Parts: sequence; C-alpha cells; structure tokens
Amino acid sequence: MTNIFHPLLALIASATNNELAKYVEYLKEENKVLRARIPGQIHTRREERERLLKYGKVIGRAIEELITIVSPSTFYRWVRDEKHGKQKTKNPKGGQRKPKEIRELVIEIAKTTNFGLTRIVGELRKLGIKKISRSTVRNILKEEGIEPKPDRTSDNWEQFVERHAKTLWAVDFFSVQTVTKRGMKQMYVLVWLCMTTREVIASESTEHPNSAWVEEQTDLFLDQTASREEKPSIVMHDKDTKFTKEFVAKLKERGVRANSLPKASPNLNGRAERIIGTLRWECLDKFIIFGKRHLDYLVGSYVDYYNNHRSHMQRDWLPPIRDEPDEVETLRMDQVEVKSYVGGLVQSFERKTA
Repeated sequence: MTNIFHPLLALIASATNNELAKYVEYLKEENKVLRARIPGQIHTRREERERLLKYGKVIGRAIEELITIVSPSTFYRWVRDEKHGKQKTKNPKGGQRKPKEIRELVIEIAKTTNFGLTRIVGELRKLGIKKISRSTVRNILKEEGIEPKPDRTSDNWEQFVERHAKTLWAVDFFSVQTVTKRGMKQMYVLVWLCMTTREVIASESTEHPNSAWVEEQTDLFLDQTASREEKPSIVMHDKDTKFTKEFVAKLKERGVRANSLPKASPNLNGRAERIIGTLRWECLDKFIIFGKRHLDYLVGSYVDYYNNHRSHMQRDWLPPIRDEPDEVETLRMDQVEVKSYVGGLVQSFERKTA
C-alpha cells in the first residue's frame, strides 16, 4: 500500500510547491512594481521591524531573494540586535529621547505647515522650547516616516491652485475648422474653467479674436459670475498674444487679477487644456461643422451637458453644477430614465422626478 501511494503523495506535494512558487514569483514582481513607485529610503518603525522579523527569520537565507524594503545586511543586523536585546529606538548617541508631547508637537507642526527643519525649530523656540536642535527634529520626522526636505517651505503650483481654487479661473482659446460658403474657415472659442467645481463657461465663436472681441467676452464672463458668493478673483492664462494689455486692464477694472503663466509651461494650465480636449474628443470631432451657428450650438449644448449632467472625478463623480443626491440603497429600472443631449450624441442616466 505504501509503495502504491508514496509516488502519488510526492506528486501532490510537488504540484503544491509549484503553485506556491508561482505565488511567490508573482508577489515578488508586484512588490518590485510597488517599490519602484516609492523613491528614496523607507524608514521602518519598531513595530514594523518586529513584524518583518517574525515572518522573515523562519524562511532562512531565502530572505535575501525576497526582501526589498531594506538590504539583507540590514535585516541580519535587526536579527542580531533582537538577539542581544538592543532597542533600535534608543538614541544612538546615548542622549535621552524627547518627551512624547514634544515629539507629537514637532510632527503636528510639520504636517500642518510644511515647514522645514529650521522653521520648525523656530516655532518651538517661539513656544519656549529651547533645548531642541535641527538634528533632533530631523530624527523625529524620519522615525515618523516624514521626509525632512530642505525645501519643504517652498511654494509650488499645486499649493497655489489649491489655496485659490474657489475663486481661481483658467481661460484658454481653441480653434475649430468649419465649412462655410466661403470655404474652410478657422473659428475661435474662449473657454473659462473654475478650478474648484470644474464648471465651464464658453464664449460664442468668432473668426477674428481681436482685442475688442476678447474684452467683450471678458465682460460677459464677469457679468455672468458677478452675483455668485465666490466670485472670480484670479484668472490665469498663457502667453497667447490674444490676451492683450486691454484684456488685463478689463479684468483689473472689475477687481480681478490676471495671472500670466510662464512660457513653455503647458502643464500649468493643464486643466483648461483638458476640458478643451474633452470637448473635442466627446463632441466636436464627431461632426462636420458647418459655420458659426452650428459650432455655437454644439459647444453650448455640450457645455450645458458637461456642467449639469456629466460626472467628474474631481467632484467626487458629481457634475460641476449639481448638489449631492439623496443616497439610496437600490433603484429600480422604472425609477431611472435615460436622457440624450447634444442632439442624441451623449446620454445621461437620471432619476425620474416624483
């Protein structure tokens, strides 16, 4: 009996090992992908090291093929330190660790303000905490996994946009080839985008986007937004020559600041570029456009659909102009209707009104 079943059991065991080997190979590759997304050194906490030691020691030398969060030599040092009862959390210079309250305060200042090491020390000194150095602050932040960079205090574009988003608008031109009685003509449209809600306001098209036309469209835009609680305060635009001194003066006259973007920096106005791309891909590229009236109809219809019915990731999947709907657990098909917009080009699922 033993001779009969022994090869079978060996085959089953071998098959199981092959499966496990495949699992391990997949997890190793996945870990490489995830690790590549995390630049720089990873600082582990004591409880994390204890978990890694618990599961890493039992697999022996195989840890050298698997570990990526630190080098194998670092892992072996953890093993030696654990064996000899050394505590990693002790100050390697032999000094006393700062009280828990001070450490929490340092971390809170760093997370709240994005201050660098010197500014954090300054905030602590201002509060009367004098016996703390930049190196101590650096060590506290590293242990918490916060990278103490020298330029933490410098502003960046994302922070600027976030700070002013509620009253910040972007503006940009795009052009469309249209078929007219006089042949193919290039028509221009001016698009305004609210950086918070992603609401879009589009002008009528024109063949001649001169300074007078731009001023007129600016007046119409400001009139349309004048009664809002959060009116535009900053309009950012690129270096297009159609944004003239008269355009800037018109905004200033109405209490709005023009923010001209640097040359060769298309990413800074990327959100406006994106809505123009969406308008093209989802609407205009699907039509042969016959003249100004046809173009204005398509742009106006799509912008109305975009603002009121198209879900947007930045708005937590709500349209730009839409309040959060009452939450429901389920909906029957007879409670939902499909509405068409832009002449049937796009559809939207809506709840039927009671």
